[in-house]
Amino acid sequence: MLDEKLIRETLQTVLHPKLKKSLIDIGMIRNILIEGDVVTLTLALKSERSPLRKGFADKIETLVGALPDVSSVQVEVVALSKEEFARLFPKAPLKGIENIKHFLAVASGKGGVGKTTIAVNVALALANQGYKVGLLDADVYGPSVPLMLGLSDTLEQDDNMIIPKEKYGLRIMSLGMTAGQNEAFIWRGPLVSKMIHRLLGQVKWGELDYLVIDLPPGTGDPSITIAQALPDCSILMITTPQEVALADVRRSIALFNKTGHPLVGLVENMSYFLSNESAEPINIFGSGGGEKLSKEADIPLLGALPLDLELREGGDNGVPLMVSEPNSSTGLIFQTIAQKVAGRIK
Repeated sequence: MLDEKLIRETLQTVLHPKLKKSLIDIGMIRNILIEGDVVTLTLALKSERSPLRKGFADKIETLVGALPDVSSVQVEVVALSKEEFARLFPKAPLKGIENIKHFLAVASGKGGVGKTTIAVNVALALANQGYKVGLLDADVYGPSVPLMLGLSDTLEQDDNMIIPKEKYGLRIMSLGMTAGQNEAFIWRGPLVSKMIHRLLGQVKWGELDYLVIDLPPGTGDPSITIAQALPDCSILMITTPQEVALADVRRSIALFNKTGHPLVGLVENMSYFLSNESAEPINIFGSGGGEKLSKEADIPLLGALPLDLELREGGDNGVPLMVSEPNSSTGLIFQTIAQKVAGRIK
């Protein structure tokens, strides 16, 4: 008697060429329906125009069509969902990052908001809290992490893997270490993606609790490449109070919402200026922008950083604030931000 069990047993021999498993067992043949002598079923593939489509459909029609009491076999081809495809065909981890527990990308839609300064000091604050931390300067257009950390441009290799520099308790890698400080980087789409994959996969990061990634501004190739390579990467958004910055940050938030990456929080930089410890704060760039965006995008505001002379000087002289003055008022804000980030990622 023709029934679904018989059809499923018959189709056990239809194997996926890459997975070497039955399409029945892995759920790529589904929704088997018998109406009289007509059998209909669904074949789920990577896309409806998959090159495997015709071969699979022909084999299914031949096998099921040969069963007694079957006059017609109809195969409907649909695309696997994003989640199904990721489960069936998981990406092999890049060699360099296979022992990293958490990824934190520091992003902003706008340049000039102090994103790299915050990435460096948040990484240092995490390291000060006992975590093993790496810092990747993924700004392929204007890498400034080496200057902020006072690093030379010499790198070593071991077994075809790049050895990251170590300083202030961080493992650090930047394109700025591979060329002169004044040399221009001219990258286009495919080269950007290739270079970022190299910075992730061919660097001997070792075991880390966090890899903090300083992204370039905007929503272009570097951000998209990181999003594709690291689907579990958390995002820390940086803004300044004024509307012109908020507009660009909204675009960056929209990108990561589309890719499904968790937005761990928002930091407002250059929130205010204090001429001395007892003075009233001066809102040079306006006020309330970070709080407004936090409510609008439903992202927690993790901290508001002032315009701080020591913070700026630390970025220029290669000794960041979290090294020179970790217990200053601004240093304590960075410590709080790092604690909140770690808590939310866990």
